Amino acid sequence: MGKLYRGTIVAGGLAAALVAVAALGTAARAADPPRVQPSSAPAQAQGSSLLSGLPPAALGGRCLRSGGAFLRARIRGAVRLDVDLRGRELTCEGGPRLDGSGIRMGFEGRAGSAGRVRMIFGIDHAKEGRAGRELPTNLTVFFEDRKLLFATQGGDNCTVDRLTQEPVSSSRAATSSPRAGANVRAQAAPQAHSASAGTYRIVAHGFCIAPANDLSGRQRILVTTFDFAGRADFNAP
Repeated sequence: MGKLYRGTIVAGGLAAALVAVAALGTAARAADPPRVQPSSAPAQAQGSSLLSGLPPAALGGRCLRSGGAFLRARIRGAVRLDVDLRGRELTCEGGPRLDGSGIRMGFEGRAGSAGRVRMIFGIDHAKEGRAGRELPTNLTVFFEDRKLLFATQGGDNCTVDRLTQEPVSSSRAATSSPRAGANVRAQAAPQAHSASAGTYRIVAHGFCIAPANDLSGRQRILVTTFDFAGRADFNAP
């Protein structure tokens, strides 16, 4: 897998965040996205243009087998939504940040009337194979159909208070999803009973104590609680 975030800063933090979201579908590991700052009117206009042209870049990574992966979140504020997705409803990607400072986990699925939602968790200080507690977490939420992006702009607003990791074999690791398709099943089949070195089922529970802002700085959401389980690959090329 590639990187969750890659992009050049254009028109300030606003455009950088838009480029970061557009890159999500081709990525799985990276450092935190640039901080999103309230921008000037010209930057907002350019950002709106970029946002309207975003490709439907989906997270195409493999999740766990049906029932093994899930995402739950309680969102309030500008968007009011209770996310409860699992198994084949999800695509996901995960792995270490390039600088080794933590783990990045991304999830995507269709959440009722809110449409397609992506949630990206950047978990500070998390290491391969190790449990963790009280880990600062950066959170980015993108409502693709509504073209709304919210970010906490750092790890001070949200915390993963419990994180566990369980090694998984390749027979458990992959699941087909609406966007992953037959290629994933074909890749998993030849080694269905072998160990998958460096691949873990990551399970986490957390909460946010302060909101995530949208690109304009005028709208906010608060993710009061979240729980997830997904696949992280630490040896992916």
